[in-house]
Amino acid sequence: MVHLDYRDSRPIYAQIFDGLREKIATGVLMPGEKLPSVRELAGMLTINPNTIQRAYRQLESDGWIATVPGKGCFVCGGTSAQDREQQRWFSAFDEATAALLALGEAPEDLIARVQKGVK
Repeated sequence: MVHLDYRDSRPIYAQIFDGLREKIATGVLMPGEKLPSVRELAGMLTINPNTIQRAYRQLESDGWIATVPGKGCFVCGGTSAQDREQQRWFSAFDEATAALLALGEAPEDLIARVQKGVK
C-alpha cells in the first residue's frame, strides 16, 4: 500500500502520510474506500501501530480521511482536501516563479518551460 524508504530523512509517519495523501489525490484510493486498520497496516509494514495512528490522525485533521467509530477509516469524498493540495502546489509554484524572476530569468523562458512540461 505504501512504500517506506528507511534512508529517507523524513520520519516514517510522514512517509505514510505523504504516500496515502498521494494515492488519494491521484485517485488510486477512491472516496468512501476503507483504509486498512491501524493494526493491519502496522503489520503489513512491520512498524509500530502508533506510527500509523499518527499518520492517520494527520490525514484526518487535513481532511483526507474520516474515522467512523467502530467501522474504521475511510477516504473522504468531495474535493476539499484535493483543493487544498492543489492550492499548496500553486503556492510553491508561485514562490519558485518569483524567485526565478528575481534571479533574472525571463518570463518568456518560464512560460516556454511550463508549456514544454505540459506536452
